[in-house]
Amino acid sequence: MIRAAHRCALLIAAFACVLCGTLHAAEVRAWLDRNSMQLGETVTLNVEVSGDTRVPQPDFSALSQDFDLLGTQSSSSMNIVNGQTSTKLLWAVGLQPKRAGTLTIPALDVAGQKTSALTLNVQQGAASSSAKAGDDVYIEVSADPRAPYVQQQIRLTVKLYFALNFSDGGLEDPQGDGLVVHKLGQDTYYAADVGGRRYRVWERRYAVVPEKSGTLTVPSIAFRGHAIDPADVNSFFSRGRAVTARSEAISFDVRPRPAASGTEAWLPARSITLTADGIADHASARVGEPLTLTLHLRAQGLGFEQLPDLKLPKVDGADIYPDKSSTQNHDDGEWLYGERERKFAIVPNRPGPLVLPAVSLGWWDTAHDRAANAEAPSLTLDVQPAAGTPTGSASAINPASTPTPPVQQETKTGRTGSVAEASAGDPQAARWRTIAIAALLLWVVTVLAGAGWWLARRRRGQALTPAPSANGASQSALRAAFLSAARQADWPGSARALLAWARHSKPQVRNLGELAQLISDSSQAAAVRALDRACYGGGDERGNLAVRIAESFSGSLALASDQHARQDGVVPPLYPAHR
Repeated sequence: MIRAAHRCALLIAAFACVLCGTLHAAEVRAWLDRNSMQLGETVTLNVEVSGDTRVPQPDFSALSQDFDLLGTQSSSSMNIVNGQTSTKLLWAVGLQPKRAGTLTIPALDVAGQKTSALTLNVQQGAASSSAKAGDDVYIEVSADPRAPYVQQQIRLTVKLYFALNFSDGGLEDPQGDGLVVHKLGQDTYYAADVGGRRYRVWERRYAVVPEKSGTLTVPSIAFRGHAIDPADVNSFFSRGRAVTARSEAISFDVRPRPAASGTEAWLPARSITLTADGIADHASARVGEPLTLTLHLRAQGLGFEQLPDLKLPKVDGADIYPDKSSTQNHDDGEWLYGERERKFAIVPNRPGPLVLPAVSLGWWDTAHDRAANAEAPSLTLDVQPAAGTPTGSASAINPASTPTPPVQQETKTGRTGSVAEASAGDPQAARWRTIAIAALLLWVVTVLAGAGWWLARRRRGQALTPAPSANGASQSALRAAFLSAARQADWPGSARALLAWARHSKPQVRNLGELAQLISDSSQAAAVRALDRACYGGGDERGNLAVRIAESFSGSLALASDQHARQDGVVPPLYPAHR
């Protein structure tokens, strides 16, 4: 019995020691970094657990009734003193009071224990009302112009002046109802002397664009951070004192679009330029060969989203195929620049002078407060016939105009004269004269037939062999020109456009027969052969050839590599090898 009682006492003592150690391991406390503050500033609530760093984070949601929770940070530490080890876990919660008065921070449940309730005295009067030159921290905001037009860029500059050392800090971006804000460039840092005091300055610039007219306001911009006192050695091991500053709100009187601006797109800008590149004035061109014209629009003070899409009017004597527009925004730290660029493939369809009309764009010059116009000048091209097309009709040999050499014949009288003279009264001579004239006419007909056959062969071989495609023409524009000619059943024009498209990748292609052998897709190769027959009047595919071309060439041109060119149309060898 004595031994049993002794064991029971030992167990009770051990349990008591463990319980005491557990209570000691979970010691908690809470405190504020200051007990009084002004409305608009921030305060830090610290909650610390000693002896056990494995406890979960407390629930701080109960504080949201009187405070805005600005974030929570945690840290742990371990100290060894005289061989005794102690550990601590700390949570730091940023709080911003929602109202003035005496606010209570309720007791918090941490590791099974309760912290003490805390009180905070919040005085009326935000820091923004007293933030001015001479203070440790203040914010200065400037804007130009203060009375802009709707959609005109406002240059907004935010400067944070501070004479403290911060361990951390954040500066809000401006915002406001009816305003679009773009940050410009990178933040800059420099020093400045204000009222005899040395400050460091943190500067940011913004492009602010009002979307509607009337009075619009940018609310006050806040800075929140923690300042470290260099004279306090212990401040280097903590986040430091919470510091807050606010700027004054700034308002704009936004004017509506003026009546003198016209009815086109409203473009209030500092400057706008419109240029056309790629084709020189009075340049030479050929029928069926595409040229590339590039329009470039650049606006100072507008984003590309505000700029209209670039277009070319219809041009008599040419087909126009636009590419997709490319856009971008960039800035120089002070102004926002929006840019649009678009390429146009221009394919002349008849010889002679070709006039590309001027392209203009109306805008509003905000620097001089007046209407302005940006213009790319007109261009005139000298369009030559398609390559291989004769510039004039072949000179035919006219027997009526061809001088007949006099046939000399010696008469019985011994004098020499013309056949007409010799046979004036000789029937046999008249018969020979008729035979000679008939032979001469037959010879002339033979010469004309041969010349016509040769010219036809030359036209067939050369009409489908245009010069290489113009530099800079995209494959999409060449493909569009080919499909457009096919839809109109213009088979020679389709052939020229197809060869120009193929020569973009295979400059050595001379005719459709060679192209058909270089195409790896069987449907495309068959369509090319049908087009070749249609150009010369052969084949019965003309009725549905346009449909076949549209289906076969819905994608890119399937050109095989040189060593894998198709051999379907190659004539088989005369003596094939025996297998």
